Amino acid sequence: MNWSDSLAPLRNRNFAWYFASRLVNTFGNMMATVALAFAVLDITDSPTALGQVLAAHTIPMVALLLYGGVIADRIPRTLVLQFSNVASAISQGAIAVLVLAGHAEIWMLVCLSIVHGAVSGVGFPAMASALPQLVPRSDLQPANALVSLTRNGMMVIGPTLGALLVVTVGSGWALAVDALTWALAALLLVPVTIPPRESAGEPADTVRELREGWSFFWATPWLWIVVVGFGVLNLIHAGAWTTLGPAIADDTIGRQGWGFVLSAEAAGFLVTTVVLLRVRLERPLLLGMLGVLLMAPPMLILGVSPHLVGLVVAAFAAGAGTEVFGMGWNLAMQENIEDRMLSRAYSYDALGSFVAIPIGQIAFGPLAAVFGYRPVLIASAVAYAAIVALVLCSGSVRNLPRAPATPAATVTTTTP
Repeated sequence: MNWSDSLAPLRNRNFAWYFASRLVNTFGNMMATVALAFAVLDITDSPTALGQVLAAHTIPMVALLLYGGVIADRIPRTLVLQFSNVASAISQGAIAVLVLAGHAEIWMLVCLSIVHGAVSGVGFPAMASALPQLVPRSDLQPANALVSLTRNGMMVIGPTLGALLVVTVGSGWALAVDALTWALAALLLVPVTIPPRESAGEPADTVRELREGWSFFWATPWLWIVVVGFGVLNLIHAGAWTTLGPAIADDTIGRQGWGFVLSAEAAGFLVTTVVLLRVRLERPLLLGMLGVLLMAPPMLILGVSPHLVGLVVAAFAAGAGTEVFGMGWNLAMQENIEDRMLSRAYSYDALGSFVAIPIGQIAFGPLAAVFGYRPVLIASAVAYAAIVALVLCSGSVRNLPRAPATPAATVTTTTP
């Protein structure tokens, strides 16, 4: 694959606008991740409280994922995304105002995080399933790689810039920028037009459509096995890395240091994405799960010896491996699941993968308080590696090949 082929999706008008929307939205989110964590710690200095705020976003998001999948398979996905982006801009803007004014309390952040999580749950399946309608199948890997490239590029500078804003002017400004990017992302989707899907000839029935999605999900072994595995992996990651990580960093490598670690992880994403623009990814799930295994070492280092250099190197490798999985998973979904079922498949994927995250966010703070940070993090790293090994025991996961690069059935519009 040459560079001209790698950049071909950007000549498609619909994809170019979608790409721009994802770019600005991701930039704000990467700063907000760091800013929200330290905004909570400034109020309470408690990882337990941070876990509660994070869980307040995750629980309603998970609860509405299935409904979001049905909606995205029923009405235009760009419309669903615009609604979700505008509502997210409002909720994040309210959090930013409270933090900037110095009036933020944990219960307020919890309530606004519930709103933000709910609209994210409605919008996530539409965002994940829109891309195959924008490019032909032969362009799916470069299109996914370009989206990942911008996301990962923003992840490199976003956490560091967010941490810099936190230590200079405070968390509120990074949260305010995030709110503005949600609004701009909605505006950039206005020119995107997706060809309407053929009507199924049956009246809308949410329960029936959910059952159809579940039947497909359960009848596809590679799909449910990976999702179940990630239900546990994401629980561990959310508790050990996302919740305990900032608290440990506060007492060891510092807030700016934690920003460097997250940026190193993003740099791993970025470098791998550039490689995947040129190299066709065969056996997407086998290579993807092997890549995910690289997330265990940084958790181990965080528990045993949280030094900046070691964490930066391990986080870079973990980011590279996680990006291989992300590409492999999107290709497996987009190439093997028909469009009429894709949003629902993504919603069941997200539900199973995310449902246990609030448990990790809420439980790991108290667990660390009882058993200590080091034992909890070491056990987390070992358990993480064991779950990856169990998923790879399935032949349907190890042996899933790439689909033939045939043209997509959807009609695309190119720029003049």
